[in-house]
Amino acid sequence: MRAAPQSRSFEVLDVDLDGAVALPPDPAGVVLFAHGLGGSRHDERDVLAARELNNIGIATVMVDLLTPAEQRIDAATAEFRFDAAFLGVRVIALADLLAAERGTSGLPGGVLGSHSGAAAALIAAAARPQWVRAVASRGGRPELAGEFLQLARAPTLLVVGEYDHPLRELNEEAADRIAGPSRVAVVPDAGHLFDEPGAAAMAAELTRDFFRVLLRAREQAYSS
Repeated sequence: MRAAPQSRSFEVLDVDLDGAVALPPDPAGVVLFAHGLGGSRHDERDVLAARELNNIGIATVMVDLLTPAEQRIDAATAEFRFDAAFLGVRVIALADLLAAERGTSGLPGGVLGSHSGAAAALIAAAARPQWVRAVASRGGRPELAGEFLQLARAPTLLVVGEYDHPLRELNEEAADRIAGPSRVAVVPDAGHLFDEPGAAAMAAELTRDFFRVLLRAREQAYSS
């Protein structure tokens, strides 16, 4: 039975971030969503990906990395959306919270990032390797992580659209720099937003299968 997401607020670094948590019974792992443009709780592609993960027994935590006030500023100035270090610090703080919180403590963790959230996820992987066991990106900007790519050892999947040529090239270059095992997965007949028929579903399935292998393998190792 799929877990229904529950809205909640996350207090990290002296700010309150809006989010939603879905906890299946006896989850095998937890995936934190890091959306670089804010509003990840309401992004249809993220909602679809979360549903796929919940269906295989992986908990999901979807958090708006910016406060409402910051989102308003960013909409006018783009001040935060490319600031991977700023977003990365918040993802690290959220990872620390989930590592200690009832319901998710002890679970192997992963991060699914999009746009600059992909870079934030890799920064968190470099800073918290014991918690971030896998990183996936959908239409992300992993190269914004800079030198942290060479410190991120978690297995990484970078999902891009076939027709998103500039981003595909950036992802391929970033994959070569990531310290851990990484690969680029191309969704056929898809552009940057994955809004073509079936594209978002395929991206969600790719990330689901990626986390299924890595987080469930970790969970089995912990229980053996």
